[in-house]
Amino acid sequence: MSAPLIDAIVKAENTELRQAAADALAAFAKSEGLVKSVVIIESLSPLLENKKSVPHREGALLALASLANAFGQAAEPFLIPQMPKVFELYSDKMVPVRQAAGVASKAIMGLPTRYAVRLLLPVVFHAIKESKWQSKIGALDILSGLTESAPQQISSALSDIIPIISEAMWDSKPEVRDQATKTTTDCFNVVGNPDLISSIPYLVGCINRPEEAADCIHQLAATTFVTTVEEPTLAIMCPLLVRGLAERTPSIQRQTAVIIDNMCKLVENPAHAQQFLPKLLPGLDRMIEIGASPELRSVAERARSTLVRVGGGEPGSKDQVVTIAYTVSSTQVLESFKEKAKFIKEDAFSASVLAYVSTLCAELIAARNFEKDAWVSSIVPYISIFGSDAETATFAEEINAFWVDYDVKNALSNAAVADVEEGELLCDCEFSLAYG
Repeated sequence: MSAPLIDAIVKAENTELRQAAADALAAFAKSEGLVKSVVIIESLSPLLENKKSVPHREGALLALASLANAFGQAAEPFLIPQMPKVFELYSDKMVPVRQAAGVASKAIMGLPTRYAVRLLLPVVFHAIKESKWQSKIGALDILSGLTESAPQQISSALSDIIPIISEAMWDSKPEVRDQATKTTTDCFNVVGNPDLISSIPYLVGCINRPEEAADCIHQLAATTFVTTVEEPTLAIMCPLLVRGLAERTPSIQRQTAVIIDNMCKLVENPAHAQQFLPKLLPGLDRMIEIGASPELRSVAERARSTLVRVGGGEPGSKDQVVTIAYTVSSTQVLESFKEKAKFIKEDAFSASVLAYVSTLCAELIAARNFEKDAWVSSIVPYISIFGSDAETATFAEEINAFWVDYDVKNALSNAAVADVEEGELLCDCEFSLAYG
C-alpha cells in the first residue's frame, strides 16, 4: 500500500508537490501505526543513496521529516539511524536536496529528550570530522541547537565536545571555521560560571588565534574566582591552560600555574578534576624540573599539589580516591527490563525499541541522574505503543526504583568521596562577642 505513495513522492514535479506527497505518506503511515510503518522508514534508505535522481533523494528526506513530525519520539529508534545519510546529503550538489537535508535533520534531531544528548553526539561528531564541508556546517548548527534545548546535558559533555569543535575551527573552509566559532561560543556559554562570562570571547578567540593565548592568560590571571569550579568550567579552561604551560615565557608559565592553583581550590568533587590530571600534570612537572627560577618552580609545585589533592590523589597510586563506583552497560539495563515488561510482546520491533530505551537509561545511570521525571520521559514516549498509560508509567517507575536501589547499594559512600586531603588553612582565629 505504501509503494504508490512513495512513487508519488518521486514523480512529483516540484518540491511543493513532493512535500504534499511526503505528508500524505506520513498520514497513511500514522493510520497504519508505527509497527507496520518501520518498513516504510527502511524503504526510504535506498532512496537517500540514489546518486542519479534528485527527486529520489529530496523526496526521501522530506518523507523522513514528515514521518518524524507524524510519529514524534516513538519513531526515534528507527529515524536516528538514518542521520548519517541525512548529514551526508547536506553536501549534495543540488540545492533542493541540501535544503531538504536541513529540514529532515532538524525534524529528526528535534525529537529526542534532552537526556538523549550523549546518544546523539557520536552521530554529530562523525559528520563534523568525516564529512564534506557543507555537512560539517550542518552538524555544527545542530550542535548549536542542542545548547538551547539541552544546555545542562551539553555542559556535562564538554570534555568530549571541545576537542571536536576546536579542530573544526581550523578547517580549510572559512564557512566551517565561522560556524565552528559560533558553535564553540554557544557551547562555552552553557557553562554558567559567572567568574568566566566576560572571558568567554577570549577563551574562544585563543583557540582560533593561538598567538592571543598570552593575552587571555593575563586577563584570567586578574580574575578572582569565587564560584565553585565544576567539570564544565575545567573543560573550557583546560585547552588554554595546557597551552599556557607550554609557553616559553616564564611570566606566562607562572600566571598559568597561579590560575590552576586558584581554580582548583574551588573544586569540591574529585571526579570533576580527576580526568584533567593527565592533561595538566605533564606541563607542571616540566616547569618543576626545568623552570627558569626557584620562584617559578615553587609556584608550579604549589599548583601541582593543589591539583593532585582536589583530583583525589596522585594518578595510579594506591591512595588515589576512586570517583566512579561502577559502570552499567545498556545490556545490563535491558536485562532489568525483561522481568518487568511482561505486557510487551517479544518480537523484532519491541527488541529495537527496548534496546534504544536501555541505552538512554544507561546514559542516565552514567550521569548519576536518578530523578523519576528524567526516567519517565526517557521511557514512556517510546513504549507507550505497547500498553496502557498506567502500564507504561508503572513500568518506568519500577525501572527507576530498581536502579535507584542499585545505586544505593553500589555507589561510593559520601565518606569515601570526601576522603580527600584537607584544604590549606586560610584562617585560624578565635572570636568573642561583647555587648555594651
